[in-house]
Amino acid sequence: MTTMTNAQASPATTGPARRGPRLSGLNWLVWRQHRAAFWTLIVGTVLAAGWIVYQRGQMIDALRALGWPGHLSDGWDMKLSSVAFTTTGYSLGFLPIVLGVFVGAPLISGDLENGTAKLVTSQSVSRVRWIATKLGITVLVVAVGTAVLAGVFGWWWSPVKGGENFASWTSGATFDNTGPVPTALTLFMLVGGVAIGLVLRRTLLSMVVTFGFAVVVKIVWSYFRLDLGNVVTITTNKGVLTSSPALPNAAYEVDRWFTTASGKLYGWGTCVTEPEAKVQGCLDAKGVVGWRVDYLPASQMASMQWFGASILLALTVALVAFILLWGRKRIV
Repeated sequence: MTTMTNAQASPATTGPARRGPRLSGLNWLVWRQHRAAFWTLIVGTVLAAGWIVYQRGQMIDALRALGWPGHLSDGWDMKLSSVAFTTTGYSLGFLPIVLGVFVGAPLISGDLENGTAKLVTSQSVSRVRWIATKLGITVLVVAVGTAVLAGVFGWWWSPVKGGENFASWTSGATFDNTGPVPTALTLFMLVGGVAIGLVLRRTLLSMVVTFGFAVVVKIVWSYFRLDLGNVVTITTNKGVLTSSPALPNAAYEVDRWFTTASGKLYGWGTCVTEPEAKVQGCLDAKGVVGWRVDYLPASQMASMQWFGASILLALTVALVAFILLWGRKRIV
């Protein structure tokens, strides 16, 4: 009788059972070790997303005063302030650099420098599994956070994306913070920082080198961003003073030329030094019959973003493979 009573009472004495998924083992260890950085990322994402949602509401109020969602008044994109949007966009542009320097670079180099790596790998956990877990959890947190920010930022921009004078789609503030680009760019710099830290094995040095690496990546990306698209050409043949080619809405003009009947091109500044009364005669002497304009239509934005993101993600995968191969033999 006593045994049965004790058996029935034992569940009450052990307390309520915990329900739901819980981290355990190596996953729990990695989360606990880097929980300050992870929670900072999560809270920062929530606060930034809240700020963007608030600013979008302010923009919608201004757009409604101009006739949105119906026909907007002429020159609406000149009347609408883009300061908050542009400032937020360029601020988010620093996020990949910050995460690469302060999260990626110390992720493994800190453990190598203070001896934690040797302690962990001396247990039953393999080197590859330890690195993969640290990298996997960090990449997951960063990827989700940047994807959320990209989504809400794109939502903010969507009502005004047709405006030629409001946050052009080719600008870094817009192109680099919408679609898959911010996630791909951030992951590349993050994993690049991890690889640098793994090789250099010193936290401060790794952070400095990662900063230089991230800045170079950002500059190269900005320089070649527009090369991801396919340039479209439009030509005219009815003169240059009376016929100017009309481009699609929000199209980005790459270059403009004078063209002749034979197809020879002259720079748009040809004859510009001539007196106004002689400009047409100068153009006629060169056989100029119209314009040639090279441009990128706004409809290519999504394909350009995915093409660029696929390149960045492929490079990121290559860095992950390098990290795992290097760490397999040279982690301690």
